[in-house]
Formats: sequence, C-alpha cells, structure tokens
Amino acid sequence: MGEIRVQVKLTNVVDDALARRGQLAADQVRSIVTDAMIDTGAVRSVIPASLLDQLGIRTRGQRMAEFADGRTENVDITEPLLFELLDRDTPDEAFVLGNEVLIGQTVLEKLDLLADCTRQRLVPAHPEGPISKVK
Repeated sequence: MGEIRVQVKLTNVVDDALARRGQLAADQVRSIVTDAMIDTGAVRSVIPASLLDQLGIRTRGQRMAEFADGRTENVDITEPLLFELLDRDTPDEAFVLGNEVLIGQTVLEKLDLLADCTRQRLVPAHPEGPISKVK
C-alpha cells in the first residue's frame, strides 16, 4: 500500500458565494489547484500557511490537534474554504500546518469518497453523486 495523491481545487467560499450572487466577477474568485495527499488517519484537512494569502482567507481561531506521535498542540484553523475533488465539492475548515495540503476524513466523508489504498486512488462510494447519511 502506498500514499494516495490527488489534485484538489481550493476556493475562497466568500468569493464563490459573491460570484454566484453576481456581486463578484467569476475571474476574481480566488482559488488554487494543487497536489494533495489523502490522509485517512486524520479527521481534519490541513493547508500550509503559504496558501492563506493566495486564497484570501484568514484563520478564525485555534483548535487542539493530536499528532501521530501522541503530542497535542493548539493549531490555527481557517475560515471555511471550498474543497473540490473528482467533480464533487464541499466547504470545510482546515488546520494551518506544514508545507503540503492533506485531505482528512471529514472532507472525504462529505464528498462520499473512499480511499483505495491498493490502487492508490480515490473512489466514489456512489458514482451517481455524493450521498450523506442523516440517520
């Protein structure tokens, strides 16, 4: 088994909403397409601090994060941003850490995507579109 890497589009949610309302030109919506690693062991996603200015988003506070080595630390958390993978999108917050984008379980669950570690790819659980459980 190896790591799963994907292209993800990250978009400023406020810009996206203003553009949909006709209050901002579509070419002014700040977004980035970048390489990301799927981290099935993480609940939250992570983006590096270098992307905050490019996306025009800010941190909105801190949350306690537990790392793989067991240590805990208060970490900055972003305002919501839009994650787009495999023609599916969802708004979510992200921890501000490190130097690469990591996609955690929260985004994968909301997009109804499964990690196929053997083939090193993401697979839609429901190819016709995401289905969210509400029970």
